[in-house]
Amino acid sequence: MKKTIIVMPVANEESTMEQILEEILALPYDNLFIYPVVDSYSKDRTEEIIRKKAAESDRVKCIFYKESKGVISCYLEGFRQALADGAEQILEMDGGGSHMPSEIPQFLEKMEEGYDCVWGSRFMKGGSMREQPFYRRILSQGGTFLANFVLGTRLKDMTSGFECFKCSVLERMNLDAFLSTGHMYQTEMRFYCRNLRTIEVPIHYVGTASSLKGSSVLEALRLLFKLKKNERCITSSQSGRH
Repeated sequence: MKKTIIVMPVANEESTMEQILEEILALPYDNLFIYPVVDSYSKDRTEEIIRKKAAESDRVKCIFYKESKGVISCYLEGFRQALADGAEQILEMDGGGSHMPSEIPQFLEKMEEGYDCVWGSRFMKGGSMREQPFYRRILSQGGTFLANFVLGTRLKDMTSGFECFKCSVLERMNLDAFLSTGHMYQTEMRFYCRNLRTIEVPIHYVGTASSLKGSSVLEALRLLFKLKKNERCITSSQSGRH
């Protein structure tokens, strides 16, 4: 398997962090590394747990991003460091238990088949969305329908954050030019990758207690109609390594 680095922004995850790291490390892949990205928003023992595990395993690297402007900036910083450390493919997932480590192998198997990107989907056959308020399901499915309509994409799930990319995909992007700082990021990434060889795989998403503000929904709608204009900036000759 190609060198794969898992990037997962984490904050205040002390109740689940150790278990998630252990479950990933127990998977039968020696070339699979974990880069949890933590920032000052985290006030509990999450960073301490990660650093302890990093001292025990050379496949875990704790990244503290002091310039963080939120979860999406942590994703992008994790991508930069993974690229700098020689990753050949990057798997993005949530570190709070919403995404199941046991589902990682299906992403890696599809990448081995030659796909550029593999998207996790809650809404295709075999996928599910559990322990989530009904309005969040409506927003996610409605957002997928609207995004497909406006952007011309055809995916079953345009807002899931469980996904894998060849690093060559990210190297062709200007990561600093992403518009989204919140929930719209997942849709933005899928739009920019729409002409690549991609596939969806079913995932079982476990909801969290986090709420979704109305302002976030309005911001997502505003950005949706700006993505096509921004595509030239993202796919410029600038490298994603800066």
